[in-house]
Amino acid sequence: MTFRLSTDGPRTAMLLAAGEGRRMMPLTADCPKPLLKVGGQAMLDRSLDRLQEVGVEKVIVNACYLGDQIAAHLAPRQQPVVEIIHEKTPLETGGGVKGALPLLGADGFFVINGDSLWVDGIKNTLQRVAAAWDDATMDVLLLMQPLARVFGSVQRGDYMMSPDGRLTRRAERQVAGFCYIGVSILHPRLFADCPAGAFSLNVLYDRAEAAGRLFGIAHDGLWYHVSRPEDLAHANGMFARGHEPATPYF
Repeated sequence: MTFRLSTDGPRTAMLLAAGEGRRMMPLTADCPKPLLKVGGQAMLDRSLDRLQEVGVEKVIVNACYLGDQIAAHLAPRQQPVVEIIHEKTPLETGGGVKGALPLLGADGFFVINGDSLWVDGIKNTLQRVAAAWDDATMDVLLLMQPLARVFGSVQRGDYMMSPDGRLTRRAERQVAGFCYIGVSILHPRLFADCPAGAFSLNVLYDRAEAAGRLFGIAHDGLWYHVSRPEDLAHANGMFARGHEPATPYF
């Protein structure tokens, strides 16, 4: 029997796994980035395990680049139920989620990047995100990492966050205090009148921000920005050491 945390959060989720992972070359020349391993486990499986823990019952995974490998890898999995959407051409993050909307239900759902790699803090991360979701005031809720606690090649951050959680995208040349770490809850109404074809979710985040319905919650654990081969090596080293830095702080 699999242990599950009690939560009133989303029962469906979208995992974004269609990208080429070009900055991770040559490792992604013959392996999709979400299937690269950290601590002996594919990043995609880590996210699926976390979703299962909080009671998510169905996960939609989009695949394009080396999509047959994604499908073969996930075929044995029974929980949560996984349904794969094969994209003939890349639809980017926004187009990918839009194409999955008929399968995700009428309420808010998790969206997780296929290469998101986080470690829980004091409480379960997805449970914290679900508890912070307010359907009446939010269309988007993003999990944010304080810039001061970012491991990897991130320099300026993505958003400023007010005490009530409202997010404001940083202006050009500005430094923001928080980075978006690829975990969110979105509501289907966000996609009303959205662009056709391929587009970025950033288009919809900006729309939600303008409407005062873009919010964030600060992550209280660790996050590894796995963009390049050296980031993957660093993450594997940190997992092997139990997340203790190689050089102690004094």
